[in-house]
Amino acid sequence: MSESTASDPFADVRWTTCSLDDFCDCYWDIVAPRLEAEGKDPETHQPSHQWFRDEDLRSFLAALRRHHDRSFGDFWREDLGLGDGEGGYDWATDHADTREALKRFLDRRRTRHSLRESTVETKRRRLNLYVRAYCEANGTDDLLSPVASDSETPVHEAVHACYAAFDWLNDRDYSARTKTRVRSVVDGWYQHLVGRRLAAVNPATGLYDEFKWQVEESDPSPLSHEHVRRLAVTADSPRERLLVVALAGWGLRANEVASLHASQIVRDVGPDEAPYVTFEERKNGPGEVNLVYGLDALDARIADLADGNPDDWSGYLFPSKQGETRHVARETIWSRFRDLAERAGLPEEIDGERPSPQLCRRYWYDTYTSVLEGVLDELEDIAAEQGSDDPRVVMSNYLSDERARRVRREFMRAELAKAFEGAGQ
Repeated sequence: MSESTASDPFADVRWTTCSLDDFCDCYWDIVAPRLEAEGKDPETHQPSHQWFRDEDLRSFLAALRRHHDRSFGDFWREDLGLGDGEGGYDWATDHADTREALKRFLDRRRTRHSLRESTVETKRRRLNLYVRAYCEANGTDDLLSPVASDSETPVHEAVHACYAAFDWLNDRDYSARTKTRVRSVVDGWYQHLVGRRLAAVNPATGLYDEFKWQVEESDPSPLSHEHVRRLAVTADSPRERLLVVALAGWGLRANEVASLHASQIVRDVGPDEAPYVTFEERKNGPGEVNLVYGLDALDARIADLADGNPDDWSGYLFPSKQGETRHVARETIWSRFRDLAERAGLPEEIDGERPSPQLCRRYWYDTYTSVLEGVLDELEDIAAEQGSDDPRVVMSNYLSDERARRVRREFMRAELAKAFEGAGQ
């Protein structure tokens, strides 16, 4: 440790009075210079928890979590605006070998199983929940040594440590569905380690007999209809109402909402088609998103902006008078959503995550999946008449593309109405 770390540079900081802006100042004034002294770019190199410990800067992380419920990864992405994606992922362990084993497992799944990035992100989130539970239950963030081929840890102790993590989850308010999904990805991770000869034992094999979680059909998705309804009811301005609709009703990403422009809205469509928002550039290329719900919120927001000062309005639905662009930043959408979620009284954590725009996007996908299931249920009788056991045959062979799309839109509109009912959308 360098001489500069002999004393705590935060000793005189009154954390209880620090806003997130103050924390940002502390990062640039105290943390960043130390990174630069090591030849690291403080705008691209996210320091690890171990680095903070080595530099005797742990009080910064502790205060960030205690007073603002922020992990450093969240702070790095949302408040400093310095990164996104796996490179800045805030794993619940600083143990280098464990982190590397987790990352390699996900990389193998991504490349060899041809998984979409959203699926990889879901697996990473569930794995990290297990890692957090393991660390909390066992007081160590080394998940590899107990199961390693040359480990001196008895097998029964390695198994006990794994079970202890799930006991920890059992004592928290996680749904049976979440715990079942965490168990599945954890079992897959350990199986991968055994297959790669990085572990001698899979301590998760007995979890299926040890924990009998009953997943009910009524188990809610991470963000439920009730959560979305509370957000929509709490939204007290056209801007906030459109924010909820764009995230949860249209399934847009936070950066897409931030830069949304009125010119992207296409309303001149056929009688059997739905208006849509178009993107020239999107994560997976150009695309369109049908607007099956929430047009009233869109119209109200446009009217609000046009009435305010029509000559100055740039057409952006979330404009900004600051910064290089004429629309707000992605981080602003996150901040506004977090503020709305707090006012709406949403839980501090929903299945292990703070309420976020990403949970809204997952809600949209979960809702759409349930819609497809509902459509197929409706087609079962027709399928039987056609001598088929699979309603998908009717969907693909007996319904025109236009009719199939219209049916899906009708079901989706009805499903979203359950969430936004009574919210003035």
